[in-house]
Amino acid sequence: MTHKPPIDDVNDDDIEIGKPGTSAAGIPGIVHSMVPAFGGMGVSRALKTLTAMNQKDGFDCMSCAWPDPDHRKALEFCENGAKAVTWEATPVTVPTSFWAEHSIDDLLTKSEYWLGMQGRLVEPVYKPAGEDHYRPISWENAFSIIGEKLAGLASPDEAAFYTSGRTSNEAAFAYQLFVRAFGTNNLPDCSNMCHESTSLAMGQTIGIGKSTISYNDFAKSDLIIIMGQNPGTNHPRMLTALEDAKEAGADIVAINPLPEAGLMRYKNPQKVRGLIGHGIGLADQFLQIRLGGDMALLQAISKRVLDAEAAHPGTVLDHEFLAEHCDGLDELTAHLANLDEAAVLEATGLRVDEIDELAERYLAADRVIITWAMGLTQHKKAVPAIKEIINLLLLRGNIGKPGAGASPIRGHSNVQGDRTMGIWEKMPPAFLDALEQEFGFAPPRANGIDSVDAIRGMRDGKVKVWVALGGNIAAAISDTTVTDAAFQNTEMTVQISTKLNRSHAVVGAEALILPTLGRTEIDVQATGEQFVSVEDSVCAVHSSHGRLQPVAPGLLSEVAIVSRIARATLGNSGTGASRRSGTIDWAGFENNYDIIRDHISRVVTGFAHFNLRIRAKDGFVLQHGPRDTRTFPTPTGKAMLTVNDLEHIERPSGRLILQTIRSHDQFNTTTYSLNDRYRGIKNGRQVVFVNPDDLVDLGIVDGQLVDVHSEFSDNVDRVIRRFRVVAYPTARGCAAAYFPEANVLVPLDATAEGSNTPVSKSIIVRLEPSVEAV
Repeated sequence: MTHKPPIDDVNDDDIEIGKPGTSAAGIPGIVHSMVPAFGGMGVSRALKTLTAMNQKDGFDCMSCAWPDPDHRKALEFCENGAKAVTWEATPVTVPTSFWAEHSIDDLLTKSEYWLGMQGRLVEPVYKPAGEDHYRPISWENAFSIIGEKLAGLASPDEAAFYTSGRTSNEAAFAYQLFVRAFGTNNLPDCSNMCHESTSLAMGQTIGIGKSTISYNDFAKSDLIIIMGQNPGTNHPRMLTALEDAKEAGADIVAINPLPEAGLMRYKNPQKVRGLIGHGIGLADQFLQIRLGGDMALLQAISKRVLDAEAAHPGTVLDHEFLAEHCDGLDELTAHLANLDEAAVLEATGLRVDEIDELAERYLAADRVIITWAMGLTQHKKAVPAIKEIINLLLLRGNIGKPGAGASPIRGHSNVQGDRTMGIWEKMPPAFLDALEQEFGFAPPRANGIDSVDAIRGMRDGKVKVWVALGGNIAAAISDTTVTDAAFQNTEMTVQISTKLNRSHAVVGAEALILPTLGRTEIDVQATGEQFVSVEDSVCAVHSSHGRLQPVAPGLLSEVAIVSRIARATLGNSGTGASRRSGTIDWAGFENNYDIIRDHISRVVTGFAHFNLRIRAKDGFVLQHGPRDTRTFPTPTGKAMLTVNDLEHIERPSGRLILQTIRSHDQFNTTTYSLNDRYRGIKNGRQVVFVNPDDLVDLGIVDGQLVDVHSEFSDNVDRVIRRFRVVAYPTARGCAAAYFPEANVLVPLDATAEGSNTPVSKSIIVRLEPSVEAV
């Protein structure tokens, strides 16, 4: 099963390979932020947007969910945030002539980079069944087509409604309300592909799937352990918090298969030493772990903690905390007593002294934060691995006290808020009860489908209509060839978007693109200028106000689009949804977002007096039992120490374990350029990073073109062809290639146990020399 890559950008000879970076940001960070911003938006437009970004009266960055400090600088953005704003706020628009000039088949040959470079979408377009081109259409006709299609389905469950993490709280609440009034819980979202494993693991152990720390806890911590993440690229503003922690005396340990520049040294571009000096070293210890070895390492550290307690009873564990707030200590102690040290070393690829050093750091620290991202969540055993993080923290009371806790770092700016607002295929009964009481209809109670199951449903003909509020799932999810065929098997696809992406080319028999306002743009409705809100990674909720005039007249906001689809659908529905939605004021939602927030205040826990609190200068922070009062909303009322059987990835001889990664000039599937300066790559993305010693063992040379084949139990040959080998200091036996290009290697059914998240960080591959296609 070979995926045909886009052909429009560069050829193999254009790729340049240089030395990896050894520090993040500094003067290059300023240059790579401002040159594209000034060139892409113009000086005046760039300064207007960048100075409003992440400010209390400005707009929230759309490229990550990193929390804002209490005292913000005049320039409170990072390099990749500047690129994200430049990408959205470009004055370049897609002309009407584009749609006649480019067929669907032509768009399929274009890369994400090329598609995004065409500019902002400014008019709704429609591809009728049997045709190969989009054509402009009026808003009225677009909504009529969508409404008639949805209303004509045999069952509401024949449609799925996807959400991207850029969606505001107000749009997300209105969207899930429409979907449930329509009659289904089919609400897949981008969380299904990233931190679903986190939500499940933390929910089962401490009762809530959100971070247990605040921003200020970093500077109060004694030890920060960073696992499976690359802050320098994926959330660069985190580096400033780590710098503050270092200056306050914290140790930092980085655990990752790849050495990342942002964890070695940070040159803060707003400090003199970051501009003309050497910056600050961050990681005191770097553990270059084998892919999939995190659970083994965490168990080994916990065992050493328990062994230290056995040697010095009453002096190591937090017995008072464990007795009052936790269950499962005896079972965990008995289980880890039999931990196989040889298996740990095999799974992690680490030395005993490296593990001992980390254990000593943990034992010496009174306040510990463990932070992680998708390097942990996208493995088969991701859920138990994250449960081991919770085990380790609980043993010494490192949840619910200043400077300590569990800190999953989410990548999309409001992905956490969307889930809070009800974007989930299996919301708890209490939420559905509140919806019923507020709006007077009975929401469906059967669980819906997640992202992977939605692709299966489209593939099998069970899901006939796909509606996406943002995002680019056709590129983001696994098994690209199967995913493409699944979308092309649908009767209709609808994408609500700001710019072109691959999901606009991989479409159903009928397809629509509905252009929407960006977060940077002023949103004026019938009652005046509106604002929206978001929730960041530490449960802080704040407002976001657009600053720029819309790039074109006639653009609609996400709230307006959702409201009009709801009216067009529920007003014509043959499913009884029109009766169920009789008390929902869709027109009022569009005209005045305060009406939506009033409903949220009565439906969503923690949002009482929403309209009043969101207008406070700093917004507000949601209550969090484990963090605030050491109250755990689990069935027993206590945090759960869990027993998890160790299982690591077996690597056959002559094979490698490959993970997918982002380049530095990338946000999710959006590609800002074809460069990755922290890894020394220029003018291309079709590369595979391999340890030099592994290349020797495999008989492959640096720079050689190879075909990368994945090997899973289904025996399907999934392959990406003509990727250039880059000798790189990754962990032995491990390799890396860029996302989404390497997604084709992951079978749709290869998912994490429990969370159903694609296992994009543990792909067994073999490399074969490329042969020119005949």
